[in-house]
Amino acid sequence: MDNAFKNTTEQKIVILVVIITAFVTTFTGSALNLSIPDIGQQFHVSANFVGWLVTGYTLAVAAFSVPIGRLADITCRKTVLVTGLIVFVACCIAAVFAVSMTMLLVVRIIQGIGAAMIFSTNTAILVASFLGHMRGRVLGYSIASTYTGLSAGPVIGGFLNHNLGWKSIFILTGVLGLIALVTAVTKLPKTSETTGHDERKSFDMKGNVLFVCFIILLMYGLSELGNNSSGAVILAAILTAAGVLLGILFIRHELKTDEPAVNVRLFRENIGYAFSNLSALLNYSATFAISYLISIYLQVVMGYSSQTAGLIMIFQPIVMAVLSPIMGRLSDKFSPFKMSSIGMGFCAAGAAIFIFIGQETSLVMIIIALLVTGLGFSLFSSPNTNAVMSCVDKSEYGVVSSILATMRSIGHTLSMVIVTIIVSRFMGSTPLASADPQVLVKVINTSFIVFTVICAGGVFISLKRK
Repeated sequence: MDNAFKNTTEQKIVILVVIITAFVTTFTGSALNLSIPDIGQQFHVSANFVGWLVTGYTLAVAAFSVPIGRLADITCRKTVLVTGLIVFVACCIAAVFAVSMTMLLVVRIIQGIGAAMIFSTNTAILVASFLGHMRGRVLGYSIASTYTGLSAGPVIGGFLNHNLGWKSIFILTGVLGLIALVTAVTKLPKTSETTGHDERKSFDMKGNVLFVCFIILLMYGLSELGNNSSGAVILAAILTAAGVLLGILFIRHELKTDEPAVNVRLFRENIGYAFSNLSALLNYSATFAISYLISIYLQVVMGYSSQTAGLIMIFQPIVMAVLSPIMGRLSDKFSPFKMSSIGMGFCAAGAAIFIFIGQETSLVMIIIALLVTGLGFSLFSSPNTNAVMSCVDKSEYGVVSSILATMRSIGHTLSMVIVTIIVSRFMGSTPLASADPQVLVKVINTSFIVFTVICAGGVFISLKRK
């Protein structure tokens, strides 16, 4: 890249800000999972209502990442990043002092919008700040932080909730967010790499509004498809269909406008770009629920405490944190398309191992499966992101980063929808934590059959790229 940073100190500052923000925004999305019963008890609301603390955050991230990414590309990425960090930290403080469940939920949705500002700029700033041959290496650090935040969220969150209460999760994320904010404001340079490059100044308001409505209806509808109430399922199906319709209208609008919010033509014209995004969606759909299912399995079937289960689960994020930077570096030397395809294959292999777990399964087998999937994540994520970024001009880094974040959010939703539907089929309304171990094993085996098939399909699609 012609105008990459010459100052290595400034580059290190960029990496530091990206590592912290990538971790904290994904960590806070998953760390509250084990706190849901305690929050529900404190505010005297149902577990389903409390679950919206996670769903509302994810919805906000998915819906607003692309519009904010476009705004960042045509204005200033650093300004959008700093604003997002201010919103994120303020919401952490507000959550600690929340006096009702409604207030806490509103805070989490606003925090999701702040996270969308961060998601849509941190990777864009990172990639724009380094020469092309270093892109995979630095992306490895970002991906390692992202996946560590996702996987370590339930582990660290469970520990904090058990020992210090659920508010300690917001305190930790707030402190980390504040460190990133101070560093970004005082140290992050405002150069051409941290500002928008796109000479087109159109925001395409209609296209962005269509996108937001399309994502909200689609994800909300999908998240409710596993409901036990037939009326709720019908409503969810209608909302999902409405979301799909708005998605079609959004695509038609984008194809007709000269300055689209999302360059959807690129999906048609560049098979590498299109299939890399689709591979990301399939990978997240097949792997996000792994930590959720296995943590329940370790506690209900194998009888471990939540803390012990968390310590066992940590094998996966450790592998990801160690190997992702290495795999990112390798993707600068070898084909990122082929590397991510191999990574998807390892994810499929790990999911396939989980198909065969039962009530007497050795803990060694569980750990091996976690290590294999961790290796798969590492091989897939950094190279796949590198592959996506290599397909576009730097002026579109913000939107492209946002699309990947949206793929991740939709994939997470689809993963949990699959689990919810399977749970409903085998267990009805019985909570997983109260399930009969034999029935729970059937749920897990069936879920991983589906996830293995999705991963296998992802390998096929991934190999179709250049």
